[in-house]
This record gives sequence, C-alpha cells and structure tokens, in this order.
Amino acid sequence: MKKPISSFSAAVETTCPYCGVGCGMTVQTREAGLEGMSEIKVSGSRRHPANYGKLCVKGAAAGETIGFDGRMLHPQIDGRIVGWETALSDVANNFKRIIEEHGPDAVAFYVSGQFLTEDYYVANKLIKGFIGTANIDTNSRLCMASAVAGYKRAFGADTVPCSYEDLEQADLITLVGSNAAWAHPIVYQRIAAAKKARPTMKIVVIDPRRTATCDLADLHLPIRPGCDAALFNGLLAYLSNNEAIDQDYIARHTEGFEAALETAQLGQGDLQQLARDCDVEVDALQTWLDWATQTPKMVTLYSQGVNQSTSGVDKSNAIINCHLATGRIGKVGAGPFSITGQPNAMGGREVGGLANQLAAHMDFNRPEDIERVERFWQAPNMARQNGLKAVDMFQAVADGRIKAIWIMNTNPVASMPDADAVKRALQACDYVVVQDCMQHTDTTAVAKVLLPAATWGETDGAVTNSDRTISIQRRFMAGPENTRPDWWILSQVAERMGWGAAFNYRSAVDIFREHARLSGFENDGARDFDISAFSNITEAEYQQFEPVQWPVNAKAPQGTPRMFTDGRFYTPSGKAQLIAIEPRGPQNRESLETPYVFNTGRVRDQWHTMTRTAKTPKLMAHKDEPYLVMHPDDAQAVGVASGELVLAQNDLGRYVGRVEISDGQRKGDVFAPIHWTSQHASEARVDALIPANVDPISGQPELKHARVSLKPFGAKWYGFILTREPLKMAALQGCHWVKVTGQQFVRYEISGCQSIENAQAWAKQVLAPKEQGSDWLEYGDDGQQRYRAAVLENNRMQSVVFIEPGHDMPSRNWLGSLFADLALDDAQRRSVLAGRASGVKDPGKMICSCFGVGLNTIVEAIRSQELHSVEAIGKALKAGTNCGSCVPELTEILAVELASELSGTEG
Repeated sequence: MKKPISSFSAAVETTCPYCGVGCGMTVQTREAGLEGMSEIKVSGSRRHPANYGKLCVKGAAAGETIGFDGRMLHPQIDGRIVGWETALSDVANNFKRIIEEHGPDAVAFYVSGQFLTEDYYVANKLIKGFIGTANIDTNSRLCMASAVAGYKRAFGADTVPCSYEDLEQADLITLVGSNAAWAHPIVYQRIAAAKKARPTMKIVVIDPRRTATCDLADLHLPIRPGCDAALFNGLLAYLSNNEAIDQDYIARHTEGFEAALETAQLGQGDLQQLARDCDVEVDALQTWLDWATQTPKMVTLYSQGVNQSTSGVDKSNAIINCHLATGRIGKVGAGPFSITGQPNAMGGREVGGLANQLAAHMDFNRPEDIERVERFWQAPNMARQNGLKAVDMFQAVADGRIKAIWIMNTNPVASMPDADAVKRALQACDYVVVQDCMQHTDTTAVAKVLLPAATWGETDGAVTNSDRTISIQRRFMAGPENTRPDWWILSQVAERMGWGAAFNYRSAVDIFREHARLSGFENDGARDFDISAFSNITEAEYQQFEPVQWPVNAKAPQGTPRMFTDGRFYTPSGKAQLIAIEPRGPQNRESLETPYVFNTGRVRDQWHTMTRTAKTPKLMAHKDEPYLVMHPDDAQAVGVASGELVLAQNDLGRYVGRVEISDGQRKGDVFAPIHWTSQHASEARVDALIPANVDPISGQPELKHARVSLKPFGAKWYGFILTREPLKMAALQGCHWVKVTGQQFVRYEISGCQSIENAQAWAKQVLAPKEQGSDWLEYGDDGQQRYRAAVLENNRMQSVVFIEPGHDMPSRNWLGSLFADLALDDAQRRSVLAGRASGVKDPGKMICSCFGVGLNTIVEAIRSQELHSVEAIGKALKAGTNCGSCVPELTEILAVELASELSGTEG
C-alpha cells in the first residue's frame, strides 16, 4: 500500500550545477510512497547576487535530471560488482605498487571543473603533498587556462577584477568569442535588461559567427577566426593615436606600455590594413574603435572563442593591455572580464587544481610557496615542480610514462582533442580508475575500476563563479545507497596509502575550514586569494553560508566586489604588466584536402557531454540532433540541402551532422556542437577531429579550430524509431544513428549507406513482438521503398519505425504523444502508420523549452493574432517570459514573418 503523497519539504538554498554564472537555486522535495522521490521543485533564488531569482532553461529543468536511471550504483573492478573496501584497497595498493616500482610521476589524476572546492582541495593535497607529483590536471585546462595565464602575466595573480554588476553599469560592453545568450544565458539577460533600461548603452559582439547573442548587439564584427589579438592590438594603437591613453595611470600603475604599443603599431596601426587582416567592414571597425575610444566605462567580456586557441594567452593579454593603457580597470563599469565555462573552474584554481599551480594561488616557480604549503600540510612528499598539463598527460599515458591514472567526474574520451588517441591511450594503460556518477560514458568504457560518486543534490560543497562569488551547493536528497562524496573516496584511499591522519575529514566543512586557513597562512596581503575570515567556520555557519566575493578577510569581512581599485597588483613591483603581443593565426592551416574551418561550441539547452541534460525531454527538444551549420554558398558547393546529412572528416576522425544553412556563418567556416558522445550518436564526437595543438604558455588546446573536408553523407535511406526500451544500435552496421530522450520513449534518428532492405530486415528483427498478444502493424511499399511498422500491447504504443529513401518524413511529435496514452482509440490506431492524425496540429521545432512552444505554434499566433513584438508573443504564448534564452530566436522568427507580411508572401 502506497503512502499518501507528502507535502513539499522546507526550501534548501543551493547553487546550479551547470555553467560558471553560478546561479542560486531554491529547491524543495516531495516523496511519494514506494516510488521514493517523486518531485523536485527548483526555482531561482531571489537573494543570490548572480541571478536574483532568474534561471536559464537548464537550471530550471535541473529537478528533472536527478532520477537514478543510468547511475553508477556500485564499485566495480573489471566489470564485477565489489564492495567499497575491496575497491578502495585495490586503488590504494595499485597506486602504491606503481609508485614504488616507477616513482610518483608514473601516476596522475585528471579531475573536473564540476568538482566541489572541497573535492578539488583533497585531490590536490593528496597527489602534490603526499604522493609527491604535480601530475593533476583538470578539464578546466580546456576552457580557462589561457585566461588564467593572461591574468597572471598582467596582474601577477589569477584575479578576475570585475563583478556582474559592472556589466549593468558599463556604457560599452564588447563580447569577444562569447555566445552568452546560449552559453551564459542569465548574464546575457542581465545585460539585456540593462540595455533596455539604458538604450544608450552600446553592445558589440566580436565573433566569426552571427550567434543568438548578436540579437542584442548594436554592432557585430564577424572577424576572421583567430584575429582577436590583431584586432585588440589595433585598438591599442588607435587609442594612442586618438589621445585616449591614461598617461598618469600608466606611469603610476603599469610597466611595459612602450613595448606593447610599439608592437601594436607595427602591424595594426593602419585602419584599412587592420580591416583587411580581420576581414571586417572598415566602417564597422571604425565605429567600434570610436566607441571604445570615447567610452571610459567599458567592459570586455571574453570566453572560449578567445581561450581555446594556440595563442589564447596572447589574445587575453591584448585585451587586458587596452584596459591597462586607459586605466579602465578597478573602476565601476570597467574591466577585462573572462567568463568561466564550468560551475567551479575558479574554485579549482583556488586550490591549485591545475598541474602548474599550488594551493591558495601559490606557485611552483616560487620556492618559498612550495616550502609554505609543505609546512602547512606537513607534507612528507611535497612535489617541487609543475606536473603534466592535460594534453601532455594523456600523451604520457600513451607512451607509458604514466602507468596509473585516476579520472574523476569528467569524460576525456569525448572532450579531449584527438579524442580517439586518448581512448587508445587509456585502453593500453596499466591501471585506469574512473570515478563518476554515471555508469555509461565514453570514458567509463575504458576503465578497470569504477567508483560511484555522489552528485549535485546529494552532497555539500563550495563553488566559485566567474566573478569570484563563493556559494554552497547543498544536499537536499539522498543518492543511491552505494554512492559517496568525491572527497570521501579520495580521503579513504589516502588512509589506505598510509596518510589517514592528514585526511581525517568528517564533513565538507572540515575541508573548507582548512582551505580557508591555508589561504590566509603567511599571507598579509601578498596573495590575492584570501578567505581567512572562514578559518574557524562552524558546521552551522557553513550551512547558513551566504554568497560572497573573495577576498574575505579581516580587511574585507563582507567580501570584495571589485579588485585593483587602489592600482596595486600582485607582481614583484606592484605594477601591472602590459605585454607586447605579436599576433599569430591558428596552427591548423588550410589545405586542398581540408579546405573548411571546423569551429565548435555549445548549444542552448545542453551541458558538456550530456550525461545530465540528455535525461530530460525538455532539454532535448530544442536541438535534438548533432548538426553542422554551413553558409549557403558552401552548402551548394558541397551539394547538400538543409536537413540532409553531411560528413566532415580529416586524418583524425569523422563527424556526421544534420545540415543547417545560415548566412550568419562565414563562408569557408562550419560550426558543430560539442555535446554528443558515443552514448548518444554514432559519429558526432567533434573532438575526435581536433588536433592536439596547444597554447605554448597555458597548454590549452585549440578546440575552436580544425580543418576538415565536407561531402554528403550519402545515405540511401532515412528513418526513425520510437520505442519504450533503448536499443543496441551497434547491430545496424553502416548506420548513422542519434539517440533522443522523449517523454516515456526513446527516439532514434537513423540513416544508412547500405541497402534499405537490410534496414527493414533489422527493424523487423529488433522490434517485432516476441510474445503472443501484441499487435504488429506493418506497411510496405516496394515501389517507393517505404516501410512503416508499429507494435501495440493491449492497444498501448510500444514502438514504431519509419524507413524511407528521403529525409522528409512526418513529424515525430504526434507519434511521440501516443506513448503517454494508456490506450489508443480507433482513430489513433488507424493513423499510426500515416504518422499524423487528421486535424492534429504539429507544434513544430521546439523554440521555447520552458513552456514547450514550437515554431509552428509561434508562426500561427503571429499571423492569426497579428503579433508585432516579442513581448506580444510572450503575452499570447508565454514563450520567452521565463529564462529568456529563446528571445533571440523569437526575434528572428518575428522578423521573418513581418518581412513576409510586408512583401505579401508567407514565410
């Protein structure tokens, strides 16, 4: 007998598990009888300074992703379920054995920007202080390392100078390599609200693509890929030529200005030449240069388009140079602002989670820092030099120098450059441990030992967002029985390796307290990161922790919203350094064999490798398949049309995606999303095509730029399957497939280069009912080579398959809706193999995920209700009124419809 459904629990304040914006959340839970957790209610925290109650669609749907389906439920060795004691002892004993036989540099940790700060701290302490090597790196190397190195070169420390408030107070915001509308939607919405309140505020987007962020922009500069450093060198020269340099600030607070300016003027001093180099219109370039010259309150917001480059550090410093030369730093509404990709990339930097860092913003290049950390930790085997950065680390795995690697909460077989080489390296490695919350990822598939980790909502810990705000992710539910917090797993292995006294933590607050003490240890203002105000924080105080921007110490007990207000930096001289920048293009050069630039990035509703976001139909609805965006001229040259499949390939790998055609894409460039893995598609791992070229200073890979050839995929047939039970797609040889989560079903989009008869035979074998009592509906047209079939049990939809020569088939929306019905009525049953029911409207491609509003619904409302603004669409359909992520698309749809209306045609 089921218990009655309980009321919602008291609200728990926590932090979003996704991007570096670091939004606060209010979470309530409700249990229902024997099924356990039945509902999680998530809303934006109105008191959190990052979002003030707003959430993007990913954050708003977080409660839909916490089910235990697909979770790793037990420790495993060689595929066998074992107990925790066996697994922990196996890890400890094998690491000890390899260290004794080959030395500490034969082992490595590869961790994650989704680690909580306490997890990061324990991992860093264990490997650097006790195992004795700095071979720990993190997937933050892939997104933030160049920004870190740029800040350190300029300021002497990895210090983000700005606050989100500066974005609202600036008079000019230049976004560089940032599609904030999709990658950081709440920051984008804050900027949009500020511009609505102050229309004179100027927004400039510098990006090779015309992205959703351009909807807000007064000006878009679609520069040639890789020209960011040249562009900002040109700005520095222009500022000097137009007397916008702050000579007093330069003299009192900086060094290196003359050399930086001289280098900038050598190559980028001429406006016409600069426009040609960057491939932008002279008038548009002139406009931006004039705005930047005349606007003291200027923020430059930059992200992966700058960082993921073989010259990412130089690009970062070219941006910073312009702010230092004008004194536009440490002031309200001004500064160079690198916005973080991951929820705790900055927290990882605070504890020294990268191979070339020590904890609390100390470094291996300062012997006194090494000695200080060694004394604080009482470390018996302190590492004394930088470890291997991510790309070098996996190369060391490949050549046998690293014989044991422990991978935690990340998926390098999907996300590292030259991803297939990483996969081969791990397959050949002596000992691979993977610690994750999910059972099936591209990386768990190559592990010897699997350790089940607790995840968001199941454990407590700190995170630090892009503007230095520390918040707490709080536990609000129990995880699967055998999962454990990451810090606990690490501490237990440390104990079995003989260091239990140094890792005798009872809870996350014990670790946070030690982390805070180290930040203030022998500091006295010499280091930027200082949260010593929390050195004695209690469990109760930790549970009531309010978001605050570091430094937080005796001098700044309420935190520090803005850095460098006094013009003092963390360099030996106390002055900021301008760096002479000689721009360099991407390392991957054009060739006859690979003429197209292959650019990669995020989509609006997905996160990283989709292990969480792909679990909810809401987040799969907007962009449900891998795709490739092409300029119309390139699509014509390759011979593909919108909706067809195209194959991108080079010497490293292949990518198959659905063609999207856009004149916002530069000719000669294509764009593909990063999220799909082997768990969700047959050939859509973009990083399998990316060479392992890195920035020489930061070690960050050039993930935004590869070279590929393009050709039609050459499918002889297309199809789709909707089924209640997942299928094993490997059996369909020569087939391209994509897996999509639906409401009570799984959808597969399929296509193949073998004969259509083989596909039909496979579908019959896999889907035909094996038991009596099921209905098998089937339709075949040999002449047109169409095949359709469905399985019903007790008149309830179980599966349906459509296979045809062309890709233009019925919408999946109506068929998908049948899986929610307890039983089909006669009209539905008769319409199944038609794929549509008479009179039923197809909502079309999903635009607003928050409220489930499709393209066809929006277009019909615009036409029938004569809607002439996005606000009017919102009032009529609610679309765009929650997180606002779809507003740029609504704007584009409206513009197309209004243009069609004026021309007297239908769009």
